Amino acid sequence: MALGAQVWDRLRPDDREWLCSLAREAGPGARVALVGGAVRDALLGGTPLDLDVAVEGRAAGALAAASGLPAVVHPAFGNAAVTLPDGRHADLVRARRETYPVPGANPLPLPGTLEDDLARRDFGLNALGLEVPPEGAPRLLDVTGGLDDLRTRVLRPLHPRSLYEDASRLVRGARLAGRLELEAHPELRRQVPEALDMSGQTPRLWAELRLLLQEPKPGKAARALTAWGAGELLPAGAAERLEALDARRDAGDDLSPTAYAAALLSAAPDPAAWAGRLGLGEKPGALLARALGDTPASPGSPEATLRALLRPEAYAGLSGRDVVARGVVPGPAVGAALAHLAALRRAGKVHSRSEEEAALTAYLGEPGPTPSPG
Repeated sequence: MALGAQVWDRLRPDDREWLCSLAREAGPGARVALVGGAVRDALLGGTPLDLDVAVEGRAAGALAAASGLPAVVHPAFGNAAVTLPDGRHADLVRARRETYPVPGANPLPLPGTLEDDLARRDFGLNALGLEVPPEGAPRLLDVTGGLDDLRTRVLRPLHPRSLYEDASRLVRGARLAGRLELEAHPELRRQVPEALDMSGQTPRLWAELRLLLQEPKPGKAARALTAWGAGELLPAGAAERLEALDARRDAGDDLSPTAYAAALLSAAPDPAAWAGRLGLGEKPGALLARALGDTPASPGSPEATLRALLRPEAYAGLSGRDVVARGVVPGPAVGAALAHLAALRRAGKVHSRSEEEAALTAYLGEPGPTPSPG
C-alpha cells in the first residue's frame, strides 16, 4: 500500500470527508494538506484525532468559514480553529514561510507553498504532509527526509539554528522522545547549548514545560532532557520524582497532571514562583501541601502517593473511623482525639501506627495490653 493511502485509511471516515470538502471548496489552483503530527501518528499505526491543515492559495480563515462549522478566525495570521461535529478542534493555517527577526520571539510569517510550510517545521518527522486533492488519491509529501527519521525513530532538527531561534523546541522534542521512544540525532545534541543560552528569552518554553506534565509519561520526557544535557530546565531532582510517578501510574495509580505538577513543585527552590511561571494555578500547590501535611490520606490517593514519594518515613495515621471504633461518639470528641494525635506527630513523639494506637489508648484513658507472664 502506498504511504499516502496508508495515512488516508488511518483517518476517521468523517475526517476524510471533511478534508475532501475543504479541498473541493478551496477551488482551482489552491492546495490543501493534512500536516504534522497527524501524518506522523498515522504512519506509526495510530488513528489521529488532532488535525492540522495547511492551505495554499486560499485564505484559511475564509475556507474555515465556508465549511459551515463553528470557527474562530485569527485575521492577523489568516488562520482559524474549527470545531468539528464531535467537539474536537482542528486548526487551519495559511501555508507559510517563517523568519525569526529576534531569536526567542514569535516568528514573522510570510506566504508560502505547502512545501515551504513543511520545511519551516521543527523536526523531520513532524514535517510530513498528506495533500488532499478535490478528486483522486491523496499524496504523501516529504520534503525534508522525515520518512527516514520516522523509520529510524530519530529526532532531527530541520535547521542549523532551529533550537537557538526557538528554544521551546527542545522541550517539545523531549515530549516526543518520551512518548514515541525516539533517539536524539547528533544535530539535536549539538544545538542543546545554544538552546539553553536562549531559554531565558523564550517565553513559549514555559508553556512547553507545562505540556510536558500532561504527557502519558512525563518522567520519560524529563529524563530525555536530562540525557541531552538540558536537565537545568527543570528543578534539580524533578526528573527522578516524575519518573517515580510514572512507575506508580504503570502500577495502576490514577495520577493526573496536577499530581505531576505537585511533584515538580516539590523539587523547586521556590514552588510559588515555578507555579506562576508555568501557569499551574493553585491546585498543584494545594495538593503538595496536603501531601506534606499530617492529615490522613486515603490509600491510592494522589496525596498518599506523593507522601510516600516525598516522605518515605511517613505512615498512614489513625483516622476518624479508627477513633470511633474505639468507642468514641462521633462528633467533636473524634476531632479532638485526631488533633491530639496530629500534635504528637508534629512533635516527633509518635513514629508509627502502633505508637499512635498506644497514644490513643493513653489519651482515652484505656488500660494498656496486659503483659505476658515472664
